[in-house]
Amino acid sequence: MIELFGQAQHSVTHLEMRDTYGTGEPDFQAWLAGSAVEQLEALGNMDSWVKLISSNVSRGVVFRRARVVSEPHSDYIAFEHAVTGYSNIAGGELVRWLSRPKARDLALPGCDFWQIDDGKICWVFQTGDGEPAGFELSDDPAEAKLCAAAFEAVWERGIDHAEYKPA
Repeated sequence: MIELFGQAQHSVTHLEMRDTYGTGEPDFQAWLAGSAVEQLEALGNMDSWVKLISSNVSRGVVFRRARVVSEPHSDYIAFEHAVTGYSNIAGGELVRWLSRPKARDLALPGCDFWQIDDGKICWVFQTGDGEPAGFELSDDPAEAKLCAAAFEAVWERGIDHAEYKPA
């Protein structure tokens, strides 16, 4: 991601559409076991993520992340909401949430993606239980157009992280 983000001149967008990601991660497991969010920074990669994002934001790149989620939330989405301020927001990302029923009439790609400057796409694949299963880069203009339109549709309907209350 470091190299991909370094290519961005204006914007990076990320659309997330799953209700579970990497449930074996130490931070998630610690949170499930009752650890406070403030204790998780030392357990995972939040510091390195914040530094990566903030270094790009400081050079003028806008990072926006939109999450399409089911309600009531899975344990993982509740965890993700709890840590967003310490990871995504702390790095300078703008984050919005959209409940799945409010996305029902949107044409969305079949998997998560990152998009650089409304162009290059990094398709992100997960296994059925949310573990990483690889990625694929694409410069296809039709895919870029699809992703830009899908992201903007979700972003427009989404609720800012500061206003969004988990169900």
